[in-house]
Amino acid sequence: MGKKVFSNKFSKQLSSKIAKPFITREQIILRDYLALQRTTLANERTLFSYIRTSLYLVLGGIGLSQVAYFEHLKWVGTVALSLSGIVLVYGFVRYIVLRRKLQKFYDVMDLNEAELERINEGN
Repeated sequence: MGKKVFSNKFSKQLSSKIAKPFITREQIILRDYLALQRTTLANERTLFSYIRTSLYLVLGGIGLSQVAYFEHLKWVGTVALSLSGIVLVYGFVRYIVLRRKLQKFYDVMDLNEAELERINEGN
């Protein structure tokens, strides 16, 4: 039953993707729900690591550009500062993309049995 809902609801969105869309063959059980929760938490940890890396690059860039002894390495400080912005933006983009993908699975889980039957009868 969940197979038809998922494949009909998201086939338009996933048809342009290279990978095959995920098709559920049964109701999502507690184990699958907990796996989605672990994936969500891992996504948040990854975002925090991107933020931490960006802050380290900012500190390194400021440090290299302010020390007089490394006058000939000021360009490295500038590169580190610009890379920190790129890493920060990349981390947020990855976080948002994965969060949206996971939300599709949460939306499918929230449908109760009556809604599944109503949707399947309409298609």
